[in-house]
Amino acid sequence: MSGFIPNFAHDGVITVNRVILKPEYSLDDLQERVAMLCENVKTYHSDTGFVGGFVCVNSGQVSNEGSSIGQAVESPLAGKEALIVTFWNSFEEHEASHRSESFQPLFQEVLELCENGNEEIAYEMMWSGKAYSEDEARAAREAKEKYQAA
Repeated sequence: MSGFIPNFAHDGVITVNRVILKPEYSLDDLQERVAMLCENVKTYHSDTGFVGGFVCVNSGQVSNEGSSIGQAVESPLAGKEALIVTFWNSFEEHEASHRSESFQPLFQEVLELCENGNEEIAYEMMWSGKAYSEDEARAAREAKEKYQAA
């Protein structure tokens, strides 16, 4: 199934930055600086390889149903950790965006907030998908029940 990230190529690249805020900074500080950075990327790189992205913050909740290490009840990095995830046509286009004169000053302002420095990892897409519609889910369950034993 495709279409989870519109216009994202099957061989696209995803980059992930993990930000842990220094104690003297707030999520508002991060949100303001990342908004400026993201606006720059959208403005100057939408036609040079940028496809999309999102930023998410650690809510503090830990899934005991989905975690296999201990039974934590909350993350100690709640409200202090964020992921900046971007989608690109190629790694080379991503790297070129970082060399842009308009990007670097904004990037440095984000890095000032980071307790953990910065390491941006690039990933290759293996799978993406969106949820089935109600009718599609019903049909999928029916097909699975019908053909599961086959």
